[in-house]
Amino acid sequence: MNKPLMPVEDALARLLEMAAASPIVERERVALAHAEGRVLAVDLVSTLDLPPWPNSAMDGYALRIADWTGEPLPVSQRIFAGQAPEPLAPGTCARIFTGAPVPEGADCVEMQENAVVQADERVAFIEPVHAGQNIRPQGQETRIGDKVLAAGTRLGPIELALAASLGHPSLDVVRRVRVAVLSTGDELVEPGQPLEAGQIYNSNRVLLCSWLKRLACEVIDAGILPDNLEKTRTALAALNDVDLILSTGGVSVGEADFLGHALREEGQLALWKLAIKPGKPLTFGHFRGVPVIGLPGNPASTLVTFALLARPYLLRRQGVQDVTPLQFPVPAGFSWTRPGNRREYLRGRLEQGRAVFYKNQSSGVLRSAAWADGLIEVREGRTLVEGEWVNFIPLSEVLG
Repeated sequence: MNKPLMPVEDALARLLEMAAASPIVERERVALAHAEGRVLAVDLVSTLDLPPWPNSAMDGYALRIADWTGEPLPVSQRIFAGQAPEPLAPGTCARIFTGAPVPEGADCVEMQENAVVQADERVAFIEPVHAGQNIRPQGQETRIGDKVLAAGTRLGPIELALAASLGHPSLDVVRRVRVAVLSTGDELVEPGQPLEAGQIYNSNRVLLCSWLKRLACEVIDAGILPDNLEKTRTALAALNDVDLILSTGGVSVGEADFLGHALREEGQLALWKLAIKPGKPLTFGHFRGVPVIGLPGNPASTLVTFALLARPYLLRRQGVQDVTPLQFPVPAGFSWTRPGNRREYLRGRLEQGRAVFYKNQSSGVLRSAAWADGLIEVREGRTLVEGEWVNFIPLSEVLG
């Protein structure tokens, strides 16, 4: 109970180590239309050159430099994208359009802006031409056998388009992580139900279920648990066919720490009490072999700890290596005079190039995150004067 708080980096390293030790190895093949957000299970290797033949980067005229002495050239053919051209007739040029195959024998394409069509329909070129200009060579993007995407890549619109450009209608992806979501607390009521004295609506369930779906997880909604140790044990035991149990609430110090009690008695408690604010009482362990992440119950604490710790864990289970969200330094638009012993993540946003934070940083205020567009990192033991640099993590980096 008196152990020092675990630094954020150490906690993340431990979580990623344990995630790597129990990877999701099953795979399935899915159509590109259903692969958004999924993780590639095997390397994507090109089976063709891209482009498969030299093609024109411009609307213009294809010619052989050796045939041009400065005199206008007659047009021997017109080549559109999707057509197979004839070899270029000696002493002629070919009218060609963007993306069309360059005819055999041509070694440059001059853009139409630098060409003048004469009255006799021959074409004069008003600028010097150079070998290879405006021609995209065969295999410019990729060659047969190139590794185009590595296993562990999260598939977004660009990656799916790249797979389509190589002719793949479907891809092998890691199966979805099965995550059971539990909320704990006698005070919780689902939206739509009447509130009794001392009760609040359960926002964490909506937050996490929506977020997990963005991470392409299979979500099992395990409902709300009352503050009762025996019922907590029973609920955890029933979730033996999932990859992760994700709980909110019931992880604080004291008599209400029912999740922690259950893990200590019938499982293994690996992480507890982190040097982070909000979110100190995050718990990680195993219950009868099933990994369990217990997030704090306050909404802002749930958001911060899921974003910075649970999300990377889930991605690493699927084989994603780069799980660190983009962050960048920005000038602080505030002063910070109260150094703490925990790393703080302030819900904030950028205004005129400077980071500012929501006036109420209470861990129970979810509105602060709706107002914000990122998290401002304030390191342990640090004070700030306005204009000093702080790290900023856009929420767009962690919400998907």
